This record gives sequence, C-alpha cells and structure tokens, in this order.
Amino acid sequence: MNYQAVKAIYTFEMARFFRTLMQSFLSPVISTSLYFVVFGSAIGSRIQEVEGVSYGAFIVPGLVMLSVMTQSTSNASFGIYFPKFIGTIYELLSAPVNFLEIVVGYVGAAATKALFIGLVILATAYLFVDLTIAHPVAMIGFLLLTCLSFSLLGFIIGIWAKNFEQLQLVPLMVVTPLVFLGGSFYSISMLPPFWQNVTLFNPVVYLISGFRWSFFGTADVAIGYSLAAIAIFTLICMGFIWWIFKTGWRIRS
Repeated sequence: MNYQAVKAIYTFEMARFFRTLMQSFLSPVISTSLYFVVFGSAIGSRIQEVEGVSYGAFIVPGLVMLSVMTQSTSNASFGIYFPKFIGTIYELLSAPVNFLEIVVGYVGAAATKALFIGLVILATAYLFVDLTIAHPVAMIGFLLLTCLSFSLLGFIIGIWAKNFEQLQLVPLMVVTPLVFLGGSFYSISMLPPFWQNVTLFNPVVYLISGFRWSFFGTADVAIGYSLAAIAIFTLICMGFIWWIFKTGWRIRS
C-alpha cells in the first residue's frame, strides 16, 4: 500500500476540517444542549425512566448515533464529490494510487471527523446527566464501526451524486428519518406489537440498540444481531465501492 498517498489524502481532508474547527466544535455542543432542553427537560419531566434508566441518560446514545451517522455520511460524500465537481478526480485516478488507498484516505478522514464529533457530544452530555458506561470498550468499538460504515455509505453517495442537491438527499431524506424512527429517543418496546415488528426492518435499530447496550447493559435486540447488522452493512458498502472502481461507474464518465 502507498502510505504516502493515503497520508496525503487524509491530511488534505483533515486540514479542511481544522480550518473550521470552532464551527465543528460549537455546532454539536449547541445542538446537543438544545436536544437536552427539549427532550430531556420537556419530555423527561413526563417520562422519568425508560428500562430503569433516567430518560435524560437514555437518549444520550441516540444523540451520539444521530450525529455520528449524519456527519459520517455528509463528510465522506462531500469529500469525494468535490474533486469530481471541480475535475481533480482525474488527476487522482491517473496517479499511482489504487482504489483501496483512495478509499482509506477519504473514508478514514470522514470517520475521524465523525468520531471527534461523537466524543464532543458525549462529553457535552456529561454536563446534563449522570452517565455511566457499562462496557466502554464495546462502546468505542460500536462508535468506530458506525463511523466507518456510514463513511463508506457517504463515499458511495458522493460518487453517485450528480449535483449538490443529490448530495444532501440521502442524509436528509433517508439517514436522518431512519435514525429518528430507529429508537434514538425511545425504546421500541414502548410501541404496540405491530409497530415493534415493523421497526425491526429498520437497520438503524440494530446499531442504536447495540450502542445503547454498551452504555446500560440493556438492548431492544440481541447484541449478536447488532454486530451482525453492522458487519453486513459494512461488507455491502465495501463490495459496492469495489464494483464502482472496477467498472468506473460515475467516475470516468
């Protein structure tokens, strides 16, 4: 592997992030605070506990997942779309760099940004609620896997998109609704039986459930299903990216 090429792509993408570090830092802090004011105070005053956990603490994993999934997708999609938009993607494709090194550079940078934002949100949550992480190693593992898998998805979206409108379409119209309907701010056990079964078709449920398990030791679905879901999702994204570079779909045309 050409580590110098990976480093160059990764450093370039991270430099863009650090140029707006204050904005990248303040935005998740403010949005997290607002979520705690609206959900933690307003709704939390009516729902004291969920599965033995205070409602304010219960929504923390969902808040982290909401931001991590959307940020991973947006950062990775913009990172690869912009070289396509201005035409510099052809310089990259003609350089002695293979597709794996391109993916590692762009996806690695997007995952790093999302991980940073996730940790900022987690730190902000400690200002509002008493939080204890039951399985810290599993929590970090789920966080890393989520950053990686949704950065891969964002990379695919960036290749697929033909304009900036399409670039924002999937994160806004698909990812965000799935996260909200995936048990971010409630337990699916609170739903009627019919809607519980319907919700299980939402793949995000398994990611949020597994991440919440790492905090409180309880989950809506078995932890094994959560691991299997994120592994399958990651493999599907990797396979699709391999096909993209093999065929040149939306890259060479």
